[in-house]
Amino acid sequence: MQPYLSRRLKLADLMRARGGGVAVIATAPEVIRNRDAHYPYRSDSYFHYLSGFPEPEAMVVIVADATSSRSILFCREKHEEREIWDGFRFGPDAAAERFGFDGAFAIDSIDAQMAHLLADQPALFYALAERPELDTRVQQWLGSVRAQARAGVNAPATAYDLNALLDEMRLIKDAAEIDLMKRAARISAQAHVRAMQATAPGRREFEVEAELLHEFRRQGSQFPAYGSIVAGGRNACVLHYRDNADALRDGDLLLIDAGCELDGYASDITRTFPVNGRFSGPQRELYDIVLDAQAAAIAATRPGMRFIDPHDAAVRVLAQGMLDCGLISGSLDGAIESGSYRRFYMHRTGHWLGMDVHDCGGYREPGEAAQPGSEKPWRVLRAGMVLTVEPGIYVRAAPDVPAAYHDIGIRIEDDALVTDSGCEIITGDVPKTTADIEALMRAA
Repeated sequence: MQPYLSRRLKLADLMRARGGGVAVIATAPEVIRNRDAHYPYRSDSYFHYLSGFPEPEAMVVIVADATSSRSILFCREKHEEREIWDGFRFGPDAAAERFGFDGAFAIDSIDAQMAHLLADQPALFYALAERPELDTRVQQWLGSVRAQARAGVNAPATAYDLNALLDEMRLIKDAAEIDLMKRAARISAQAHVRAMQATAPGRREFEVEAELLHEFRRQGSQFPAYGSIVAGGRNACVLHYRDNADALRDGDLLLIDAGCELDGYASDITRTFPVNGRFSGPQRELYDIVLDAQAAAIAATRPGMRFIDPHDAAVRVLAQGMLDCGLISGSLDGAIESGSYRRFYMHRTGHWLGMDVHDCGGYREPGEAAQPGSEKPWRVLRAGMVLTVEPGIYVRAAPDVPAAYHDIGIRIEDDALVTDSGCEIITGDVPKTTADIEALMRAA
């Protein structure tokens, strides 16, 4: 539990720098799927980041003053009958000991406890306007404190958006997080290899998806990190394709964008490969452009570079490749300035990765002021950040597009951990050169 305790202490320091106060972090509610069946439960990412506590109906409260801090867990009480139906519950006493809290109480007591915890505190830290039910509860707590005004008790006069503080903390991964993300990446890589080996003309997209899900679960992943994309042929030109239902055709490419979640941390990998195991000439031509673009973006992913730099590096390679094969015309600088390349590459080259597949943290530098008439500068990359590197080309059939490239969609995505000297690709166990992909599929 040491990483969770360290994060709570760090958050208390950040609160103390703002005058101290009380922070409240609620976990996610259980959600009904239909009738009395629930969706599989997953903790709120911020709550898990600070506690590691896996049960629903829980809150963490951190009290920080000028010289000290304490963290309190509110959770469900032990309940023998409900444990028969729903499984084990820690209960407050065992939870406090197991998860390293200074104290724990039943969640049913939180309204009464908060009236005391918030009394005479200068500030309240919570996720402002994120969940209506929490906003309502905060209003009730503050009302209870204000009702004590005649007894000389003051309510917090300031509210801070707690997530803004936690976003900055979560942006830089600690050693425990990096270890988990590398393990998740290894599981996902092996799942992609399995999917490549299982692909053949005539199989359905969902059959290949099943290979991914089987490998995720077989190796201990609790969930997919997001809905898997298994897109054959023209479906690969739909960026967030979800149906995963079509038959795979001989001569088409298959794009798979899938990653597992392990103990609350995501991975995110995309590979594109031929259904029959052999790239055609036009497929290979476009694929190598994307692969070169990814290499350029990876080279620009290092400390001191801006978040936008890998994207800009990839765009130059992609645009030049599009010019070379006749997808666009003009000069390289002209194509970039006009944005004509966006017809075939319409997304950014990466995003933050962590507990959420599109992880928290701003993409603009918070400590730098914007110049008049311009946006704030892009975030500077620092060791411990994790981001994806995922250029692509998506060519929909059209009269003005060479027929050889019709309905070819390609994306190559890896997860990059920024290190002191550059970056480490933690998803590199999946083949991605045309020769290595073809060799793997021949061996299968």
